[in-house]
Amino acid sequence: MSKSYFPRRPQTGFGRNSVRVSSKHTASPLRALGWKSFFQQQLSLDELDSCVPMRVMAVHRSQLELAGEEGALTLSLTPSMAAESLTIGDWLLLGRDDNRFVRCLERNSLFQRMAPGALQRQLIAANVDSVFIVSSLNEDFNLSRIERYLALVRESGCRPYLVLSKADLCTDPSGYLEALRPYKELPVVIVNSLDSDSVAPLREWCLPGETIALLGSSGVGKSTLLNTLSGADLALTGTIREDDSKGRHTTRSRTLYPLSCGALLLDSPGMRELGLVHVEEGMAQAFADIESLAQRCRFSDCRHRSEPGCAVLASLAGGSLDERRLRNWEKLHRELHINHQTLAQKRAGDKALSQLYRSVQDQARKRKYSGE
Repeated sequence: MSKSYFPRRPQTGFGRNSVRVSSKHTASPLRALGWKSFFQQQLSLDELDSCVPMRVMAVHRSQLELAGEEGALTLSLTPSMAAESLTIGDWLLLGRDDNRFVRCLERNSLFQRMAPGALQRQLIAANVDSVFIVSSLNEDFNLSRIERYLALVRESGCRPYLVLSKADLCTDPSGYLEALRPYKELPVVIVNSLDSDSVAPLREWCLPGETIALLGSSGVGKSTLLNTLSGADLALTGTIREDDSKGRHTTRSRTLYPLSCGALLLDSPGMRELGLVHVEEGMAQAFADIESLAQRCRFSDCRHRSEPGCAVLASLAGGSLDERRLRNWEKLHRELHINHQTLAQKRAGDKALSQLYRSVQDQARKRKYSGE
């Protein structure tokens, strides 16, 4: 269960000006930060001469922590930067002589969610290559939540891995592995996040120059896993409530940490709400079996309730489809529909408000010029 089903990419390494890493990694500092040809090809000849690329390593309320070929830099957020909705993992172009923000490069992947209690989407991270979905071997283990994460990861185009933590507190993980049997394409590893030898299989997936995000609920051991993989206390850790295995927020912000193996690990706060938005392709991949069955229904608008010729219901009755999985698929589709409607209504409201502002401004200008 500790081997990846995905082909390994050619390894790159770190340069001497980056964080402390193994001497066998000799690639440039930019490649150590995740710089790839995808980003290089976006630069014009003028930008190659006048700009330097820097990566967003942490986002704070009024400033960004950046890293580049010449080292680290703290940059204050300006209105023009805020308007672009920058997020951790982004690559920015700055003026070579004055560190002036020029633009944000196109992303090769993006994680976003519906912001809790708000009418807008919230960016989580950009330019991530792989994701460790972390779930602990206790009451936190939830297949529906794992499927939600999978839809998000698949939509972004990243490679998902499932890490089952707290192996030291579980005497028999066979029940958890049995529940994961339908997800044969998903690499799974069981770890004790406090034990360096236990997390060794994960290092096979932490390739030099790769950016890996840790996603999971509070208390599953993401920060502990980060500290063990790095061999240093980079992030604060906490305990869980004994009665329900719920975690407490110890990580307060998203931060990219370079590891000695050459990879970058993104630690983020546990998300109690992960509202999905714009993940249709990810849903199709995460629930490929149900999507395939739905295509075989007699009616194209089949709701999979009581319609004749429903391939989904036939599979459910035959025992080859799990009812929980079907209900979660339906739930996530309803959520997507509601979130899309919410965003559409907000866009319509913003457009109407903008038109009102322009109308008021036009009337004010007319009164001014007419001498009223």
